[in-house]
Amino acid sequence: MRARDLMTAPVITVHPWTSAKEAAELLAAHGFTALPVVDDDDRLIGIVTEADLIRGRIPVDPRHAHEHHEAAPAGKTVGDLMTSPVTAMSTGTDVVDLCQALVDARIRAMPIVDGSAVVGIVTRGDIVRVLAREDVEIARDVKHRLEIYGGSGRWQVDVHDGLVHITDQFDDDTDRHVAQLLALAVPGVVAAETAYAGEEQTR
Repeated sequence: MRARDLMTAPVITVHPWTSAKEAAELLAAHGFTALPVVDDDDRLIGIVTEADLIRGRIPVDPRHAHEHHEAAPAGKTVGDLMTSPVTAMSTGTDVVDLCQALVDARIRAMPIVDGSAVVGIVTRGDIVRVLAREDVEIARDVKHRLEIYGGSGRWQVDVHDGLVHITDQFDDDTDRHVAQLLALAVPGVVAAETAYAGEEQTR
């Protein structure tokens, strides 16, 4: 899978001069975890997250004792709060690499760009939703791709917990290799294997 297969698009962006209040409203209304920040030419220049917006914005309750700490002044605009520069990935990035980047950097969202233009965003939640796809949905999508490639009635597709087993009525190693690659590109597939029906029948 590639980033373009998972990304939310079109993506909602904000500007450095967008108020923190408006950014919070956008996150709350759409259930997002982060918003890409763009300049006048819609080029990606930063990202503002839920953590950025809540930092220093909730006043201390005077009825309770709190550990003394130096409170950071609450920023009024996205420009005051955003992380810049920001990591981004292209639409063709392998989702494996994207997942690793999310984990390694301990971030929850990755802007997806075409050149310097933001075209989408992928969150950890997007990836988890893909992993949670029903096996019947995955099997349907795999079979559809295989039928486009090699015709109908040729392939048997079985899926269990995202693991795909493809049985080919024809004995063609090249076609089975292509079938495996096509299956691996379907959202929700964890692994894929192929076999020739004649070999399975003799077992």
